[in-house]
Amino acid sequence: MASSQDVHVRICGQEIIKYDLEIKALIQDIRECPGPQSVLMDFNSEVKERFNQLRLRIQNMEQMAKEQDRETEKQAILSETESNRRQMLSNQTAWRKANLACKLSIDNLEKDELLYGGDSTVRQRKATKESLVQTSGDITESLMSISRMMAQSVSQSEETIGTLATSSRTVLETDEEFKAMTGTIHLGRKLISKYNRRELTDKLLIFLAVALFLATVLYILKKRLFPFI
Repeated sequence: MASSQDVHVRICGQEIIKYDLEIKALIQDIRECPGPQSVLMDFNSEVKERFNQLRLRIQNMEQMAKEQDRETEKQAILSETESNRRQMLSNQTAWRKANLACKLSIDNLEKDELLYGGDSTVRQRKATKESLVQTSGDITESLMSISRMMAQSVSQSEETIGTLATSSRTVLETDEEFKAMTGTIHLGRKLISKYNRRELTDKLLIFLAVALFLATVLYILKKRLFPFI
């Protein structure tokens, strides 16, 4: 059975993967965003929130690595943490590039609209952008579906932690009861040994008393019946 600490590490890893997928989906949305600037700002706000959550989970995993008892497990978790951190930096770079590309695309589109107004080329470009947005939305929905599945897995893992905690308490209570019973058995054994020794002593004393009594009676009878002896 996995320990509670191992389950926490696994849950943290699943949450890191979930946030990483969500960030990649949002970066894709930014890369294909047709505008306006307000939509781009909304996407960026969501990305910042996901990055904050991802950074916090990576820090949590690093802390859990330091709390490991075995050095091999500690190094394995630290290695995974470093890999997650490098992936986060890669996502940040992709995020900046997507923003630059999106802003350039929006600026060019706005310039075209100002220069050509309702020209068919601009309308066709806008339709192409809308198609890209639809495709991006489908991809995002797929990634979000994966994210929801991982969230369910995290929830199941949390339930497993609760079960482990309950089992641990039961084992500890059973162990305490066993220790108490063992102490009682040892005490009872000592008492029985003590009573056995006392019974043997009492029998010896009774035997000596009876022997002394009989010797006294014989002595008295001897003096009265055979005083000349």
